[in-house]
Amino acid sequence: MSTNHREPWPITTNLAALRQRIHHRATDAGLTGARLEDLLLAANETAVNVLEHGGGSGTLAVWHDETELTVDVVDTAGRLMPQGVYHWRSSHQAGRGVGLWLMGRLCDEFTIHQDSGRSRVRLRMYLHTPASPPLVAEPRRTASNSVPQRSSRQNTPVACGYDPASVLGRSSP
Repeated sequence: MSTNHREPWPITTNLAALRQRIHHRATDAGLTGARLEDLLLAANETAVNVLEHGGGSGTLAVWHDETELTVDVVDTAGRLMPQGVYHWRSSHQAGRGVGLWLMGRLCDEFTIHQDSGRSRVRLRMYLHTPASPPLVAEPRRTASNSVPQRSSRQNTPVACGYDPASVLGRSSP
């Protein structure tokens, strides 16, 4: 069953209402537990990036089919760049500057595209995941203008010393 709710919502400073809408659509699609929390955190971070770095306005749309749930965020400034994901270092202070990296770690797929002065961030969660996915510490680069997903659903610490589980309030495995 496909649920096509591609009508975009405006992104405002009322992030709680935006998260509630995403939560409703995601649970309708069957996403629950830690995977739902991961999506909500990644989508919230995307909306904050729109407000702080993407010209202050944008839209968010959510839809799903039988296999995946997609969150599509578009800003009006086009400042988010795919290369920004790989510029994170542990020297960032107070948890700032890790949003793009975090989105790539939390979602099954994460892409950034630039088109006509806008940036489009797409977050995707598979609704049915394999029992034992392979572990990959960092996303793999491709030659395209997008940032590929991580291959693992486990929140494992990476080489730079940053533990995504600490952001989610969960302990590391």
